[in-house]
Amino acid sequence: MYFNSEKMEKTIGRVAEKTPEVGETVSGLLVKKAFTYQIMALDDLHVFSQLSTTNISQRITIIAYTGAFGVLKHRLKQIFESVESLLDEEYEGRAFGVHERLTVKYESEKHISLHWRSDPISDMVSDSVVALVLNIGREIPKVAVESEEATKTEEENN
Repeated sequence: MYFNSEKMEKTIGRVAEKTPEVGETVSGLLVKKAFTYQIMALDDLHVFSQLSTTNISQRITIIAYTGAFGVLKHRLKQIFESVESLLDEEYEGRAFGVHERLTVKYESEKHISLHWRSDPISDMVSDSVVALVLNIGREIPKVAVESEEATKTEEENN
């Protein structure tokens, strides 16, 4: 047996205040309860359903970073379009924002911390910053070894 049922969504709340034109896109949350579908604005979710939303703030402290804070900022500027210093007294000039989604804060000589509000894009930005910081930590010994080898080669040639 096959039942072909037509599904219909109702717009409620702020989404229903304006009748869309033919072909116009309607955006909102699609909420299914039993066999009914409703499209509503995010702000109306708690009014028309028993669901609620929340914001999650995340923080990670990276212990492995011992490089200069300016080097980190320079490397991030090579990857991201927007890396801006934060002029908040709390940070005392030792913090910057990446794409207005992530804050990188200098905690001490061996610690930096990342702060962000969780969403898929901010999570990807934070993951890439963590990867960059960990790779910088791995590259510092290589730079020292390469410069020592270059010095030895110059001494042997002279």
